[in-house]
Amino acid sequence: MITDECINCDVCEPECPNDAIYMGVEIYEIDPHKCTECVGHFDEPQCVQVCPVACIPTHPQHVETRETLWQKFERLTAAKQAAQGGGAAGSVPPAAASAS
Repeated sequence: MITDECINCDVCEPECPNDAIYMGVEIYEIDPHKCTECVGHFDEPQCVQVCPVACIPTHPQHVETRETLWQKFERLTAAKQAAQGGGAAGSVPPAAASAS
């Protein structure tokens, strides 16, 4: 969730490894179906780390456990590999392997 305190500085969007952040009508928005809070990629959400105005709180309607976020990461990774024409079945990016 990105609040209306967003100043559209453009630093969060490129930091998202899942392409979950996009420009909305007035401010950036986060697609909760793509957001894993960087589970599988980083220890902490990168958008939160780089935001200069601290306008990215956890969305109260989309609170998810680390296990649920990990499952979402695996689903998104499998879909991305399938869209790119494959990759080794069951392969996981190095950062994800160390997180398990």
